[in-house]
Amino acid sequence: MSRTVAVLMGGWSPEREVSLVSGKACAEGLREGGHRVIEYDVKRDLRALIDFLRPASGGGPDVVFNALHGKYGEDGCIQGVLEVLAVPYTHSGVLASAIAMDKPMSRHVFTSLGIRVAAGKVVERRSLASGDPMPRPYVVKPIDQGSSVGVHIVHKGDNLAAVETAEAAFGEKVLVEKFVPGRELTVAVMGDKAVAVTELRPRTRFYDYEAKYTDGITEHLIPAPIPAEVYELAKQWALMAHQALGCDGLSRTDLRWDDSQPDTTGLVVLEINTQPGMTPLSLAPEQAKWAGISWPTLMTWMIDHARRPA
Repeated sequence: MSRTVAVLMGGWSPEREVSLVSGKACAEGLREGGHRVIEYDVKRDLRALIDFLRPASGGGPDVVFNALHGKYGEDGCIQGVLEVLAVPYTHSGVLASAIAMDKPMSRHVFTSLGIRVAAGKVVERRSLASGDPMPRPYVVKPIDQGSSVGVHIVHKGDNLAAVETAEAAFGEKVLVEKFVPGRELTVAVMGDKAVAVTELRPRTRFYDYEAKYTDGITEHLIPAPIPAEVYELAKQWALMAHQALGCDGLSRTDLRWDDSQPDTTGLVVLEINTQPGMTPLSLAPEQAKWAGISWPTLMTWMIDHARRPA
């Protein structure tokens, strides 16, 4: 069934450019699927957005495809607006989006389920100027950003003052986690099924913003060439995380596996993304394609599984 779909993209988070690429790609896939698409670059103007979604003349889109990334787009804020307006929208709702974006809070949920996470703690950003909060190497990241924005791995000899200064743009608190060596894994979940496990092999120091969005920098191996028990546990944890937070539609969970440890003991969950990237290099669409789901079919599946506020 053909529908009128508003694709929300852009926004004003540090992930704006990625969101614009995601939105354009999703709009094209929806058009290929036979839907009427209206692209909307979201600015910090709530009245304009409301007038677009619910015009005084009536009508408006049948469903919103939320292609926003980062703060205000995937942390429950825009979802709250859509709930108030009673506009159906893709991806997760207010609560799941907010918890997933808050890394310390989602860690609490994961550990309560028995899902292993890297040892870590929240510290005041300024405390970094006084010395290391844990033995090096460790990871410093903002508590509420995506796409590896603001993530730093602090190795022996690194300038900690420079890290503290760089983190100033993201708030007064940071999450510090023990660095887990080994291999980068990710699992997409569609509805009630974990699709596959991809191993990522970046040619940079780690899987950072550049490695995620620059063609040729990262090798994607799907299915991941890892032991079957690690592969299955990664899928199991991704589905558990998706269900525990109450996620809807498509999500993606990122993990690390220290392959120097026996069996599955080196596997940890890093975070869950309720609105994973939808660029030509993105991982969730790549897994869907591997599973035999075309781009237009995936786009239609997502609006078919949109949340419908009461």
